[in-house]
Amino acid sequence: MSLRPRTLLIAALGGEGGGVLAEWIVSAALQAKLPVQATSVPGVAQRTGATSYYIEMMDEPAPEGLTPVLALVPVPGRIDYMISSEHLETARLLERGFASPERTVLISSTSRVYTTAEKMQMGDGRFDPERLDRLCHDLSHAYIALDLERLALDNGTVVSAPMFGALAAAGAFPFSREVCEAAIRAGGRGAEASLKGFAAAFTATRVALDQSADAPAPTQEPAPPSDALKKVVALGQGRCAEYQDEAYAELFLDRVRLLRDAAGSTEDPRQEHALEEGVRRLALWMAYEDIPRVADLKTRKERFTRIRRDAEMRDDQILHVVEYLKPGIEEIAAMLPPKLGNVLMRRAASGKETWPFGRGVNISTTGVTGYWTMRALAGFGRIRRSSLRFAEETAAIERWLAAMRQALQGSPAFAGALAELPRLLKGYGDTHLRGRANYAAIWDGIVMPALSSGQLEVVAPKLRQAIAAALADPEGKTLRRALA
Repeated sequence: MSLRPRTLLIAALGGEGGGVLAEWIVSAALQAKLPVQATSVPGVAQRTGATSYYIEMMDEPAPEGLTPVLALVPVPGRIDYMISSEHLETARLLERGFASPERTVLISSTSRVYTTAEKMQMGDGRFDPERLDRLCHDLSHAYIALDLERLALDNGTVVSAPMFGALAAAGAFPFSREVCEAAIRAGGRGAEASLKGFAAAFTATRVALDQSADAPAPTQEPAPPSDALKKVVALGQGRCAEYQDEAYAELFLDRVRLLRDAAGSTEDPRQEHALEEGVRRLALWMAYEDIPRVADLKTRKERFTRIRRDAEMRDDQILHVVEYLKPGIEEIAAMLPPKLGNVLMRRAASGKETWPFGRGVNISTTGVTGYWTMRALAGFGRIRRSSLRFAEETAAIERWLAAMRQALQGSPAFAGALAELPRLLKGYGDTHLRGRANYAAIWDGIVMPALSSGQLEVVAPKLRQAIAAALADPEGKTLRRALA
């Protein structure tokens, strides 16, 4: 009998069945007559730390008269198998040093449940998934990445069942697959769906292991910049066509060609990055959010399908969706022709009564009246080109493009910073108005003086600092201090 126990560490968010998974493993070990012990440490809340489950078991039944002593808590660097139901929770475990490059087989779900800190950011506050993947590769002996959440949803179960299947396929247990399945069946209710999720993950894990064995050693070289740029251009073209029409997508490509011509054929990686980021921001800017866009997205068939799937609804259950909206006068004016839109804007600026704008309304998009009301609003997208907002955005985009072309020819550092400036323009309503105000302050206070003086390289760090300050708080206090 081996003197060293087999160690497993599991991390699962609230409601994902981590406790059930631990019970299945213990039950299977006991069925195989193996000494086993499981403990758990609850997380403070759903997204401030997952509940962790630690299991130790022996590979063989204990000799008669002997009882092995098993540990209650995991020891950093001494984990044989580690699995997490969420990618960032995997990083938390790695940060605490539990994995070992010489010993640990790491299985991580690639799915994300975004933290409050990520959602609070005015810009894109998400953690970089590629960075998380590199950490997983570097800090483990073997790394298996699966979308466990998708496997659970596709099979009508919770993520604990696919986690069990992935562990079994990876060789985490000294007992057979049949013993694992028997432990699930003993659970009773929901066993069939759990078995389907188990089997799907078992197969996916074996495929991943076979592919990793056949694949050549990974290189540290990133994809060629030209390939990355082609991908961004293709995505941007598709987004603009879906947002408006093919002619709008052609306009996007024409603008991309202007940026490419300005960048020339230089091999400076800073300029390559500035060009790629500029193209990315251009695509997002051209597909700005307005009332027609939001109304269209809220009434698409795939949205209702996704809601039913996420809520795990049965076919015989009725879905009722209510949209809570508060359209402001600026948003209404933005979708009207410039002359009429400006009349509304002047009325708002004068402080005159603007009823019914700014009043909260509830619209049921699963009801006939609500659905067709939203579809009527979405129809304004067909005349978007004649709207006040479109004229304003087009003028701002053209000014930014001219500045980007000058920067790409004269200063890659400034071009890279300027490419980030449209990050401030997002959303609609008050969020968009604050972003526009911050954008205008940086444009007038930093960008225009730099373009006029030609001191682009010197001003580039200040431009980056100002953009970071604008994204730091929604009220703009940090930006005002940075500009001062």
